Amino acid sequence: MAKLRVALCQINSVVGDIDANTKRILAALAAAEEAGCHAAVFPELAVTGYPPEDLVLKRRFVQDSRTAMEEIAARSGSCAAIVGFVDGADGCQNAAGIAVNGRLAGVYHKRELPNYGVFDERRYFHPGTGDPILHRVAGVAVGISICEDAWVSGGPMSQMAAAGAEVIFNLNASPYHVDKLDQRLDVLRQRVSETGCAIAYANLVGGQDELVFDGASLVLDRYGRIIAQAPPFREHLLIAEVEVADRPELASPPTIPQQINQVDPGLDELDEQYEALVLATRDYVHKNGFTDVGVGVSGGIDSSLVAVIATDALGADHVHGVLMPSRYSSDHSLADAEALCRNLGIDHRIIPVEPGHQAFLDMLAPSFDGLDADLAEENVQSRIRGTLLMALSNKFGWLILTTGNKSESAVGYSTLYGDTAGAYAVIKDLWKLQVYAFAHYRNQRAGRDLIPENVLVKPPSAELRPDQRDDQSLPPYDVLDPLLEAYVEGDLTPADLCGQGHDPELVSRITGLVDRAEYKRRQNPPGVRITAKAFGRDRRLPITNRYRGGG
Repeated sequence: MAKLRVALCQINSVVGDIDANTKRILAALAAAEEAGCHAAVFPELAVTGYPPEDLVLKRRFVQDSRTAMEEIAARSGSCAAIVGFVDGADGCQNAAGIAVNGRLAGVYHKRELPNYGVFDERRYFHPGTGDPILHRVAGVAVGISICEDAWVSGGPMSQMAAAGAEVIFNLNASPYHVDKLDQRLDVLRQRVSETGCAIAYANLVGGQDELVFDGASLVLDRYGRIIAQAPPFREHLLIAEVEVADRPELASPPTIPQQINQVDPGLDELDEQYEALVLATRDYVHKNGFTDVGVGVSGGIDSSLVAVIATDALGADHVHGVLMPSRYSSDHSLADAEALCRNLGIDHRIIPVEPGHQAFLDMLAPSFDGLDADLAEENVQSRIRGTLLMALSNKFGWLILTTGNKSESAVGYSTLYGDTAGAYAVIKDLWKLQVYAFAHYRNQRAGRDLIPENVLVKPPSAELRPDQRDDQSLPPYDVLDPLLEAYVEGDLTPADLCGQGHDPELVSRITGLVDRAEYKRRQNPPGVRITAKAFGRDRRLPITNRYRGGG
């Protein structure tokens, strides 16, 4: 019975940083070679980062990617390197290079190109064609596949098994969302059942704009058992020995393979999602050349959670709270915001907005003469805050984190160019009820009230007018969020929602707010995606749109 010693190189590539990515690949390859591995498997498009999007339309970019792959091949040794890159040999293709003993031994082109959800690979790549070509690694017949190839029943993996593959390497840039790890495992076990092959699954880790990749690379034996698994949400070199039975032995129970560096992810759902938020925030800040962030801290639940995530991601020395009370801010809000900053150990300053607010009202008075005060005057305060935050960003080089959640974004309960002003929306894919759940979770993890108890129990309010509360403009969140989730993530129509027993008047009102707010969402900053349907890359509806779905 043959043994294949495999390293899964779970690295954090940076899109477009081909030189740095190549160095990272070579360092991991050297470590795998030193550990006596027969093969080192890297993520999908490890050379270029994923997704490269319209960078692949630049001919020079594709050439640079191929050149980097050839450099990796030239520096390869006895440990075969299976590395994802963009290949321009036949159009533009999502490829895996197989490098060993100083040469590029072969190139595999991805055959199944996803074109749904956050993926639009058919815009960029040509699919691979022809019969599968197997490679011998330490005497074992190995098939090479890339990401979506594993999600198709009877697809490339089955063809490789029919051609005689004993182990299949699968290179991935599979972004995280809730339940994704379980979905992947189910799919991989289906492929094992179809093929009778062990599968070594190497996944990218790290944040890229709205996407976050969890890693969680793993090796399954030919019976679908996990024999080794990398931790999620951090770089890791996972080494595993895969026992490969001769074909006639497949029907007999195998010896359980030796387990090396096996790691139980050990995360429950909230842990998993929270780690995704932290990693995505850290990588967005650092990969875009920033060290510090600014957060408008209001004493409310949303800004409190954003400040906590930012502190966990970057460290307290790199997070700056800005408290901007207005004439309508309550004393307890200011006290709660200061308490939060003290608890986190972050720098904070107080800049009252009243002087600017009154100046704006004075400037607008001739135009507003004879008209009652309304939303126009309220939103001036929020826009002043946005201006102050951006001024601090310009002066100190901070990246500004916005604090809006998915519930607010859905119904447009935000001020364009006000609380939406900033560079990254940390909790844009969290419903309001989830914001509360994460706040409680983080306090429990800290073993103390990191977020002050008063923040958790007081009614949420924008504090833009006297005694304002969210529930004066919106239904209670335990009513609103399930309705929004069904409409936004479930793609139900108003008629569908009414059919489920929701109040028709409420359905008409809320879905109307969602539809009318599309123009706002288009102008919001990017933020981490943790659900299967986030605003932005996933959900793409026309701004000019009169379809109401029977509501």
